[in-house]
Amino acid sequence: MLRLPARFAALILCFAPLLRQRSWRHAEVLLIGAILAPGRRTVASILRITGLSRERRFVNYHRVLNRAAWSGRSPARVLLGLLLDAFLPAGPVLLGLDDTIERRRGKRISAKGIYRDPVRSSHGHFVKASGLRWLSLMLLVPMSWAGRVWALPFLTTLAPSERYCRERGQRHKKLTDWGRQLVLQARGWMLGRRLVVVTGSGFSALEFLAALLRQEVTCVTRLRLDAALYRPAPPRPSGTIGRPRTKGERLPTLAEVLADKATRWQPVTVPGWYGEGDRMVEICSDTAVWRHSGLPVVPIRWVLRDPCQRFDPQALLCTDPAQEPLQVIHWFVQRWQLEVTFREVRDHLGVETQRQWSDKAIARTTPCLLGLFSIVTLLASRLDCRARVQISTSAWYHKQRPTFADSLAAVRRAIWTEQGFAVSRQSIDAAKLPPALREGIAYALCHAA
Repeated sequence: MLRLPARFAALILCFAPLLRQRSWRHAEVLLIGAILAPGRRTVASILRITGLSRERRFVNYHRVLNRAAWSGRSPARVLLGLLLDAFLPAGPVLLGLDDTIERRRGKRISAKGIYRDPVRSSHGHFVKASGLRWLSLMLLVPMSWAGRVWALPFLTTLAPSERYCRERGQRHKKLTDWGRQLVLQARGWMLGRRLVVVTGSGFSALEFLAALLRQEVTCVTRLRLDAALYRPAPPRPSGTIGRPRTKGERLPTLAEVLADKATRWQPVTVPGWYGEGDRMVEICSDTAVWRHSGLPVVPIRWVLRDPCQRFDPQALLCTDPAQEPLQVIHWFVQRWQLEVTFREVRDHLGVETQRQWSDKAIARTTPCLLGLFSIVTLLASRLDCRARVQISTSAWYHKQRPTFADSLAAVRRAIWTEQGFAVSRQSIDAAKLPPALREGIAYALCHAA
């Protein structure tokens, strides 16, 4: 078993009570090995990197994923508590909710389906992708040592395809139903904290927004330009018989507001525009009631932004009408960090390289790898000032701020140093490596994808 620095071991041991002692010994090896292993995150590659390639009972490590009795919600709750204590001990909590497609092939991966590829598709071009659809809830927090906001996953679930549910006689749940369950589960873990959830256009549904509003969760998402908006219902006169009104006078659609030459646009500066810096945009905002026949009524603040006609106009909504328009935009642009996290876990943590075949192992492995992103970030934050994350630069590559690759390299370097990798041994005749060569080996070992 590899030795861990004391500041790392204290954090890892927070998850020990969630499993039985024997299962935890195997799970701890998988966790540490997944941090150190380059390339594929298979159980075999993890055993090799931890020096257990001769382990005859290797099947016990597979059983942690495909047979052991443990629930994914318990580690998610512990991880959320660690993240809040480390990065956001007080104040409002900003969460990001989004889905991603893991491209997996094979007849035994029964939960896969065919979905729209959000990366390759556009308004006029539809591209399909086959794989598993995951829905992840992430904590959006500013990293002082990274100089930007990071999206840290802590709760992820598999949204099976409709065919998978039909073949097993199960009721197929829409993506908004899965999202509502994830957010309300997080609401139960953070009672007393104000929650704000940022989502994409796929969650701009009245049932979803109303369910969150009943639990005092504010939601920020996109709004259709042709949505039916109304004024709030007028006060009900005393003695009136019948059901109370739910809406008032019909308001112009946002498409009509956009085309109206009398619309007054207000220039504002949005900080941190999709990670690029400050950006000047023109906005128009007001409050309204969004209503559709047979669906709940949701009061909103809409924000129509026309970024100097460089991009297509977009409309946002916030279920808290008292919020300032600039704050709504500032919350929404942080949603881009979710896409960054999805890209990072593919490039550096081996998502889409695992090879589990059983349904239970498939449902557990990807959420664990996404949660590993947050664990590595926690470990990197525990490094002392001198060993804090170093930016990987060269004469031809200049980088101003550290990325997740730098954080992963710093954590790996700390673990390998604990094993004595950077310390000379007893042999007097052994020649020491030149510093440049030693650093090159350390770089190849720590920065491997």
